[in-house]
Amino acid sequence: MEIKKMSEEFAAEGFKQGIDCSQLVMGYAANKLNICPDKALRISAAFGGGMWQGRTCGCVVGALMALGLKYGYSEPNSTEQKNLLLAKKAEFEKRFAEAHKSVVCREILGYDLSKPDEMAQIMEKNLLFTVCPKAVCTACAILDDML
Repeated sequence: MEIKKMSEEFAAEGFKQGIDCSQLVMGYAANKLNICPDKALRISAAFGGGMWQGRTCGCVVGALMALGLKYGYSEPNSTEQKNLLLAKKAEFEKRFAEAHKSVVCREILGYDLSKPDEMAQIMEKNLLFTVCPKAVCTACAILDDML
């Protein structure tokens, strides 16, 4: 699945088809990073819904993976590159939190999707198809500036 443009409608449709927030963001970044979209979706597949524990939002995790591919390092003693990556990470998280008041899934949704009764509230209030697509679009827009 190749993702060239992101919209709230596209993200909501992805959710309906079982594609998670982390995958949508990383899949979107794949084109900008010139990596295989299929691999991007597979790599990011376990991180939606704050790793399905309501932790760090999957949109944020997907974006941090993309930033790691662009600005990361793989050699020991890469202090300068590590500092650059950490600065980019901090910038992304700050900008995302400004838009959504948090980088934590359960705080963004107002419910913890790892708890069945709260997941029922999320579904009843349609939050996966209203709040989450906005978060996906925010993450992708920030990445447009940063990648």
